[in-house]
Amino acid sequence: MGAHKRPSRLSRARAVSASVSALTLAAVGATVVAPGGAADAEAATVSTAALQIAASKAGAPYQWGATGPYRFDCSGLTQYSFKRAGKELPRTAQQQYNRTRQIPGFSREQGDLVFFHGRGGVYHVGIYAGGNKIWHAPKTGSVVRLERIWTRSVSYGRVNG
Repeated sequence: MGAHKRPSRLSRARAVSASVSALTLAAVGATVVAPGGAADAEAATVSTAALQIAASKAGAPYQWGATGPYRFDCSGLTQYSFKRAGKELPRTAQQQYNRTRQIPGFSREQGDLVFFHGRGGVYHVGIYAGGNKIWHAPKTGSVVRLERIWTRSVSYGRVNG
């Protein structure tokens, strides 16, 4: 056979396997995380899980100071949801605002926190659900619900993964 070698069956099988794996990922719509992108991917996973947990609490009664699992105030709902998703948040809306990475409104994504501002600082928080809506625990006499954002006096924070 001379000086050149044909690729072994094993090396050909590995090459085929690698191309099949890439094609499989593309076909099922899987995401491959690039180096350095893992933190953002983890934050997105945690935030998405927290959003789903908050939504699962629809109808739970509001109670000032309550942190779940059956009654909530606004920051109690966000704290509970993120804790169940694997991320600790402080107790109050203002403390949660101080702990998150502030992002512009045009960059908001589902699972980001929405902070409502007044003269005294942050007075309310919810979890962004998309479509200009949040999951939140609004006030005494109400329940956890999905509602449109009713003011422009808001800011957005992303919980780091």
